Amino acid sequence: MPIIVNLDVMMAKRKMSSQELAERVGITTANLSILKTGKAKAVRFSTLEKICEELECQPGDILEFRRE
Repeated sequence: MPIIVNLDVMMAKRKMSSQELAERVGITTANLSILKTGKAKAVRFSTLEKICEELECQPGDILEFRRE
């Protein structure tokens, strides 16, 4: 898939666990895991906004487009 999710990288930079981020964003750790592994078919802008707010980053810091 040409969309790469770099959520692990930002979480590591902010020293935040999956459990902590999921709680702060208001999603399950299972759904966060699906997003982190790139298996999600969609993400709500409201969820993306909360993730960026908690990680103090921009959407482009966690989502990347690469041509195949």
